[in-house]
Amino acid sequence: MTTATVIPEAERGQVTQLRVIHSEWIKLRSLRSTLFTLLAAVVAMVGLGFLFSYFTADRWSHLPPEERLNFDPTLVSLRGFYLAQLAVGVLGVLVITGEYATGMIRASLSAVPRRLPVLWAKALVFGAVAWALMTLASLTAFLVGQAALSGHHLGTSLSAPGVLRAVLGAGLYLTVVGLLGVAFGALIRNTAGGIATVFGVLLVLPVLAEALPSSWFDAIDKYLPSTAGQGLIHIHQQPHTLAPWTGFTMFCLYALVALAGAAVALKRRDA
Repeated sequence: MTTATVIPEAERGQVTQLRVIHSEWIKLRSLRSTLFTLLAAVVAMVGLGFLFSYFTADRWSHLPPEERLNFDPTLVSLRGFYLAQLAVGVLGVLVITGEYATGMIRASLSAVPRRLPVLWAKALVFGAVAWALMTLASLTAFLVGQAALSGHHLGTSLSAPGVLRAVLGAGLYLTVVGLLGVAFGALIRNTAGGIATVFGVLLVLPVLAEALPSSWFDAIDKYLPSTAGQGLIHIHQQPHTLAPWTGFTMFCLYALVALAGAAVALKRRDA
């Protein structure tokens, strides 16, 4: 009787996707950078949401008529997502480039020779954590923001048209930002390069597009990743933009293409 027949199949230490996911979860929660970076994202989301709402309410009587006419109480309370995306994007890159920097990626890929389960596990674990935490932060930011606005009768509620979609949309948008970070981190394998690429795609491309003639800008801007993804957070659809869910679908496609490129690179290149 051989050892293989004595030891039950479930106890032989086979590499399964579920076990790789569990391994990546242990890695993620054991890093200090995870806690501090996610905490920074939550503080940015909730803190800035409250501050923007409070100061808007306090200065309401001094605001120009046009600004009052276009006032969106939901967007004001969710303004913190602009800064939160920086923290989430950075952590998404670090999830994978941190292992390349320390050389731990060799151990990970030796334990999982097929390689791709490692990438899928990292993306799934980080995406799930980012979605849960950022959705909670978005809801909290909305509630504290509306509390600050309600004193001047400027607030809204989750039952108002489009509000729930915007609040949940902020969490979804930040989740996909994190997945872009994971993808670019796997493609570039360098922390500084990965972070620069994420911020270049999300923040620099829209600025460069503004330098184009207005007719070109209107045609191109709506397809840029950040513009397409952020449409979900706006209650009122902006001119020359895609419908909220159409834009978010395109944003997800960008992330899927980046992850597919990362998968090809991971299979073809040495660690």
